[in-house]
Amino acid sequence: MKHDTYSDAYLAGILGSASTIAIVGASLKDNRPSHWVTGFLLGKGYHVYPVNPAHAGEKILGQTIYARLDDIPEPIDLVDVFRRSEHFSEVVDEVLHLPHLPMAIWGQLGVRDDAAAARAEAAGIKVVMDRALVTEYPLVYELSHSSAHPPLPGRGRNAA
Repeated sequence: MKHDTYSDAYLAGILGSASTIAIVGASLKDNRPSHWVTGFLLGKGYHVYPVNPAHAGEKILGQTIYARLDDIPEPIDLVDVFRRSEHFSEVVDEVLHLPHLPMAIWGQLGVRDDAAAARAEAAGIKVVMDRALVTEYPLVYELSHSSAHPPLPGRGRNAA
């Protein structure tokens, strides 16, 4: 798959289907995007598992931090990556060794490694890179309300 653009349906399908999300590179600092994205996702009802080996056992917004993805006590639907691009491949490798593969891996803004994405996709995992998950979240609302209400004019990258 080319990762220069994503359809709204692709992004909404991932976000709308996930219920458990691992935040890789989670930070204790409340001014870091990974910290406030954790809070945002908790507020939307997701089960969120922060992952950061330097802070394993500590808590972010009441959630225990895990050292590795494999330490999380339930299968993960979505792995949200807040690590630099040069570490994305390591995260994909860790994901590929999990007993239950997630539905998707999401690289936040600036996070992109096409070779690592191809390995994940070959294993049947959807990949999004260089996108802010929180920015795309309104697509979930549109997806869940599309049958009851027409789309908002001009919304989304596919709008005319």
